[in-house]
Amino acid sequence: MWSLMMGFWQPVTNLRDYVSQNPPGVTFFLCLLTLAISFICLSSYSYTHALPNPDAATDWNHLLSSLSEFQLCVKANASSSERVLPVPAALMDRDTSVNSTKTPSLTTLRVKVPLAVTTSSNSASLKDLALHTALRASQLHLGGKEIVNVTLEFLSGNDTYTCLTISAPAHLLPMSLLPPKCPVFEKNLSPIHVEAGNQRPTASQTCYSLYSMNDPTLTVMLTQEEQSVAVRHLLEFSVCLLGVCLILCVAASSTHSLIRRYHWSGMDPQNKEPLIDN
Repeated sequence: MWSLMMGFWQPVTNLRDYVSQNPPGVTFFLCLLTLAISFICLSSYSYTHALPNPDAATDWNHLLSSLSEFQLCVKANASSSERVLPVPAALMDRDTSVNSTKTPSLTTLRVKVPLAVTTSSNSASLKDLALHTALRASQLHLGGKEIVNVTLEFLSGNDTYTCLTISAPAHLLPMSLLPPKCPVFEKNLSPIHVEAGNQRPTASQTCYSLYSMNDPTLTVMLTQEEQSVAVRHLLEFSVCLLGVCLILCVAASSTHSLIRRYHWSGMDPQNKEPLIDN
């Protein structure tokens, strides 16, 4: 009996017959197997690499990238010497880690960020430059119509980092991961008032362009616990897919074994009647 069953059940032969006779089923099986292997590779990568948090809608790299999309131009009807009030000294002398001060409605941060500046005017100087502008939160992809005040201070000899003072409602700013505080300058700079826009500047205007550099330390990453949960879910789903693939393999082998057994016994597998009339 055992030898007879082994004669009927030939996995390699059965699977070869199934592959040749059922291309759609084989395609479906290969898709499931590829998906399972892909999830296993993804879980392995997720386990060994730090990953950004997809739930963090805004971080400082995103904010700086949005800010660098604008041209900062001095008003056409104003001279380049037009100034606004300098940054209050109280903001520079704070002992907090981000040098922040809070009012009932606004939060002001003074931080060191990776921004560089260039100018369209050959006569404009970039030495010890400070710029001040106001934008709506929607322009920086932070929110609605709230006003965001921005002051940028560029010191000579430093082409990669800028001191940014930003004032906005606290819920608009990415507070989970903050840049380092900006050092106190010996020189008190008086910012030039500029307007932020995307239009092409006129020849008579002095405009400044900002360039942001992605800083990995400012990207909000998944915690170790969140990463472990993601890896576990990927592996669980991969195991389920591999289980389905195994069931399909067994089903294909069994189906062809039954068909072959009916043929060997001279029976039609559909109506179970003898194929050869006695």
